[in-house]
Amino acid sequence: MAAANSADARPSESETEKAIVEAAKHYPRANVAEDFQYGTAGFRMKDDLLDYIVFIVGIVATLRSRKVQGQTIGIMITASHNKYQDNGVKVVDTQGEMLEQSFEHVATQLANVHTPQDLGTTYASVLKKLNIPATTKKAHVIFARDTRPSGLRLVKALKAGLEAAGAEYIDYGVLTTPQLHYLVKATNTESGRNPFGEVSEEGYYKKLAKNFVAAMEDAKPIGSVTVDCANGVGAPKLKQLLKHLPPPEKSGLRIRIVNDQIEKPEALNEGCGADFVKTQQTTPAGFNGKAYDRWASFDGDADRIIYYFNEEGPVFRMLDGDRIATLTASFIGELLQKAGLAEKVKVSVIQTAYANGASTRYIEQGLKLKSEFTDTGVKHLHHAALRADIGVYFEANGHGTVLFSPHATKKIFLSEPQSPAQLEALNILRALTDLINQAVGDALSDLLLTEVILAHKGFTVKEWLATYTDMPSRLGKVNVLDRRSYTTVPGSAERKLASPQYMQEKIDEIVAKYKDGRSFVRASGTEDAVRIYGEAAESFDVDNMVEKVMETIMAYSAQGVAQR
Repeated sequence: MAAANSADARPSESETEKAIVEAAKHYPRANVAEDFQYGTAGFRMKDDLLDYIVFIVGIVATLRSRKVQGQTIGIMITASHNKYQDNGVKVVDTQGEMLEQSFEHVATQLANVHTPQDLGTTYASVLKKLNIPATTKKAHVIFARDTRPSGLRLVKALKAGLEAAGAEYIDYGVLTTPQLHYLVKATNTESGRNPFGEVSEEGYYKKLAKNFVAAMEDAKPIGSVTVDCANGVGAPKLKQLLKHLPPPEKSGLRIRIVNDQIEKPEALNEGCGADFVKTQQTTPAGFNGKAYDRWASFDGDADRIIYYFNEEGPVFRMLDGDRIATLTASFIGELLQKAGLAEKVKVSVIQTAYANGASTRYIEQGLKLKSEFTDTGVKHLHHAALRADIGVYFEANGHGTVLFSPHATKKIFLSEPQSPAQLEALNILRALTDLINQAVGDALSDLLLTEVILAHKGFTVKEWLATYTDMPSRLGKVNVLDRRSYTTVPGSAERKLASPQYMQEKIDEIVAKYKDGRSFVRASGTEDAVRIYGEAAESFDVDNMVEKVMETIMAYSAQGVAQR
């Protein structure tokens, strides 16, 4: 049940500044030397460092809501695939998207103020810089948390920040991250011409269930799917969703849930979950599947999903975000063709440099669809997808969604079918526009989407895997003195280094020695390290190639140490 507060009329700016200073005395900034940085995942760190940060985020969300004339802003307390000792907090903007970039700088600036008095002064200067007039509407914020035990404590700090800054808020308790995104967008579109959905957790389940049934039409799933919920919030929420779906004997979809021990905090993401399965290339704790059984894994806050199975042997096979993207793009492309819309509505697949090269060739040569590359990070993928008629994006880690532009939506809903086959294709497309959570990547939504597609195509996991053969690839990491010295060429989707000088030329020389070789280097976003990705025609080649690139970076780093 959501809990709300409703403050009286908004106090004056000077009163708000004083309230923030007083409240901040109860939430001192952690005594750490390094600056905090708001990034793609918001703020994320050990939970004992977060009280002040979460307090600040309450202020930032309040300012953002005032800037957009009182529209609702969301806050999610989660650390996704991290261990349970970590936590984090991020802000959700008005349409369920990530925080507007200029406010990332505001969050970073306020998070690095060291005293309550300085916070008051900085708040006043930020308020002036943002040009928020005193006459703006009252701020509205909603928030939720995942199952981490530190979440309850951090909510108290968040409420203190929201109340000091003068926001009205609703506490939605424990939710998945995508559910919070859904609620933000649903709240802000409730009174408009195209409401996103009912403003409640129940409304979220009803919307997915209704459109899953519509999208299935006469299709029947093959076999069942077992879902590893990473012992996180996805477990109880998937169980709630199942109550809204037709029973297996009617729908044919059988979902079995494992790793649902949310009462054991230390089990969260431990030896299970999407990140573990993807990075370790192995099955999770609790796996008991037979050869070719279909399995999927969520991450801790249920915004990522990956599929996988074991061949006889057993040999592990991954069906990651690249595979989900190509499967989805293929299906939507086929529906557009059947509906007579293929020439009017175009599908684009948005990828990052980490996408396997074989998937890109399959998209362009096999599916005859457009592919586009962006910098790493969901916000870059999402922005690129917004420019397409229908933009399909999934990171290799399983985070992604599909965006339908107003142009595409109009064509899909206003087209007059010329045959029963066209009508069927149009009905499925119409259902997909609401089955897919267009606000953000959503493991529950993407699970149902994938099951719909596999059922219509009649694909087993073996047939899904056979659509193309992945290039052998490898990831590497090298610790460096200063990751900021590694910059990429603008517009290269982070595939080419601009600095250090001559480093890209050396990488190119190494890569040229290997058949179908490809490698790139980019700075870590969280630690003084660089990450190396490589792929080549043969496994032994890619191993050797990545080792050579890593040796080159280590030699450069050692030279820097010697010069100090």
